[in-house]
Amino acid sequence: MGGAVLLGLGSIVGTGVFVGTGLAAEAAGPSITLAIVLAGLLATLNGLSSAQLAASHPTSGGTYEYGYTYVAPVIGFTAGWMFLAAKSASAATAALGFSGYLARVTGIGGGGVVTAIAAVVAVTALVAFGVRRSAAVNAIVVTVTLAGLVWFAVAASTEFTSDAFVPFFSGGAPGLLEATALMFVAYTGYGRIATLGEEVREPARTIPRAIIVTLAATVILYALVAATAVGAAGADTLAAATGGTAAPLEVVARELPGPATARIVGIAAITAMLGVLLNLLLGLSRVALAMGRRRDLPGAVARIDRSGRTPVVAVPLVGLVVASLAAFGSVRTTWTFSAFTVLVYYALTNLAAIRLPTGARRYPVGFAWMGLAGCLGLAFWVDVAAWAAGLAVIGVGLIWHAIAARLRSHDNSAS
Repeated sequence: MGGAVLLGLGSIVGTGVFVGTGLAAEAAGPSITLAIVLAGLLATLNGLSSAQLAASHPTSGGTYEYGYTYVAPVIGFTAGWMFLAAKSASAATAALGFSGYLARVTGIGGGGVVTAIAAVVAVTALVAFGVRRSAAVNAIVVTVTLAGLVWFAVAASTEFTSDAFVPFFSGGAPGLLEATALMFVAYTGYGRIATLGEEVREPARTIPRAIIVTLAATVILYALVAATAVGAAGADTLAAATGGTAAPLEVVARELPGPATARIVGIAAITAMLGVLLNLLLGLSRVALAMGRRRDLPGAVARIDRSGRTPVVAVPLVGLVVASLAAFGSVRTTWTFSAFTVLVYYALTNLAAIRLPTGARRYPVGFAWMGLAGCLGLAFWVDVAAWAAGLAVIGVGLIWHAIAARLRSHDNSAS
């Protein structure tokens, strides 16, 4: 189970803690710590739904495939469409965060859009050449990231004051709910653990335990980092740093004892977000490939190279989408849009879990119902512009899906 937990930590810990905490602090103030716990509980419910779906239907494609199998083709398509939207926005946030932290640590690039797009282009090229994130690389990234965050928490605790948490609910209930939605995105890498059915012993037992252990460890880590950051600098400072540099923890770290703290945190963030960007581009290209094979995207997207491993069209396509989103230059825009779309995606995951046959169900169906209600309930607490854009993207996708279905029907009748 240790390997699964390590893989889960490598897939989860990254942009959410290094960038998302600042955005959540802006919404909720000191109660960001409570938002982190609530988001982790919802992620656990969704993780159990993902685990039993993966055990019942072990195939790549995630909820895109589960929706087709257990609910309806339009639900499967919508899940795949939302995955592409959500993870593309998350990848753009990782690129912008990488740019921000790189600029703070080295002074190179000014933390701007150009550096972010250059990072997307470079990582896309690596994926196109067949580069994967190996277990050894994942272990290194996780070690560096966790060490940097623990170092930050220890340093920040020396400046901690409880006065920074008064008033605790400065953002009120709306702020708490928005922050919970924003921090939920920070946990969504747990889906990688759910796909390990053929890679671990006793998957029915190991995978759920690994998900719960990983999420519990992540909740503790996130809450520790957020609490010490707020206690040392105040929620307002944490929030302002996110808008100004996309590197809030490094900004706070510069005010802490020890000249090395800011550099250590910055290096950990740079390493983590490059790893996140690589993982996301790999996952995006594989879902795009699956959608191309089913003609939910143009058939050319399903083209692969001679080795049969790399999608030669899907990889540059998703790289272009991510770079386009990074061009907005705002982590608030990309992260908030990702929050809405990923909550819709996991709502559909829970819907598929509800529709599982009784014999394939491993956990009480009430867990899936709570996950569904939680995702749909939180989705509309993010900024109005984000969920309006998300609904528009869903509408465009459904129109395309209807057109593609007609084209497939025409081709079948003609043949």
